[in-house]
Amino acid sequence: MKIVVVGDLLLDADVNGEASRLSPDAPVPVVDVAATRRRAGGAGLVARMLARDGRDVRLVTVISDDGASALLRRELEGIDVVAGPSGAPTPVKTRIRAGGQAVVRYDEGCGEAPVPEATPEMLAAVAAADAVIVADYGRGLAANAELRGLLTELAATIPVVWDPHPAGAEPVPGAGAVTPNLSEALKAAGLSGRDTATAARAAAELRRRWSCRSVVVTLGAAGALVLDDGGLPQAIPAPKVSAGDPCGAGDRFAAALAVGLASGSSVPSAAERAVQEAASFLAAGGVDALNEAPAPPQLHGDGDAFAVAQQTRAAGGTVVATGGCFDLLHAGHARTLAAARSLGDCLVVCLNSDASVSRLKGDERPIMNQQDRAELLLSLECVDAVLVFDEQTPEAALERLRPDLWVKGGDYTADQLPEAKLLESWGGQTVTVPYYPARSTTKLAAALAKVG
Repeated sequence: MKIVVVGDLLLDADVNGEASRLSPDAPVPVVDVAATRRRAGGAGLVARMLARDGRDVRLVTVISDDGASALLRRELEGIDVVAGPSGAPTPVKTRIRAGGQAVVRYDEGCGEAPVPEATPEMLAAVAAADAVIVADYGRGLAANAELRGLLTELAATIPVVWDPHPAGAEPVPGAGAVTPNLSEALKAAGLSGRDTATAARAAAELRRRWSCRSVVVTLGAAGALVLDDGGLPQAIPAPKVSAGDPCGAGDRFAAALAVGLASGSSVPSAAERAVQEAASFLAAGGVDALNEAPAPPQLHGDGDAFAVAQQTRAAGGTVVATGGCFDLLHAGHARTLAAARSLGDCLVVCLNSDASVSRLKGDERPIMNQQDRAELLLSLECVDAVLVFDEQTPEAALERLRPDLWVKGGDYTADQLPEAKLLESWGGQTVTVPYYPARSTTKLAAALAKVG
């Protein structure tokens, strides 16, 4: 999955220190600076988040040639960047903080910028995307006519998530999801009020005006509101988190939403996942934690098994996998999955596709299709990702995933698990966990047939 982030770059700087006295020449606090941290902001922050998640990401942007741009390029090291000239100074936003509390922010180079050119290399990079995130920060790139024409074409075939800016361009027609925050949505729609009903009216007006497939209004601690072609707005609550600095939460949301849509999720489902990821991002420390080594994924239900595995390995964790049909989830499955997850830092379930189940179990199976089976598995806290495979056995999926542990129930014997030798080829290990008798999908199916 090639995700392309298109948009404007900023250089963000946090100057941190302590303030214990006032200046003698003015009643202002004196901040004794302890550290200065810089990071790529705007589209650069979105790309950095996706790269940190192990996604295949490319950043398409424009960069100046001033002194601040050298610092910005340094913060983008390790990211695939395709950039043209910006024709404007690098915007720098500096926050002074004392004791963790913001004292003042000052901006440099943030005046109005001309619409930059889109080079052939930039356009080619966008055209090769499987999903696009437009991170518009009002610096002109999203207004480029050639780029907009290409994005309009792509929106008919791939997810295009547009994160708008009050000073930026309108989303292109057909965008899969536009993600204004509540203030931006109300201002764009010409409405006032802070309640859910007003947010829904704003979403309806903007969806009509922008001719987009869906509008997802982010509501901060209240979650998000989704309006797509389903007709009725859907409110998605957010888990409660203690976070003082919401910086970056909107970027985290847009990134997760695009990944969900590119993985085949519906807009409401992808938005639900994005709300969870944004909350976890803030709970983990927000942008202040981005320079730290990534921890094993804490949220369950990620749509990309390979990204989960890569992130876990990068943090020095253990990748655990198990597999099966999981046609009707029962207590035996739940116990086996929980036991497997306890052996490592993430659990990937290799799930037989519908065609594979039919070949194994007969034409009357599966009872539930693979999408429903995957969704039920992902709803379990112990499952981090699901990888659907179409073959008779999971060897090909395991060859690609290369887990450290392959876990099966204790009712299996060594000769029933030919994949054990495959695990050994890369240093992996096959183990079993306790088997719980009298729990059987086949018996459940038979009982249901009698009831029916």
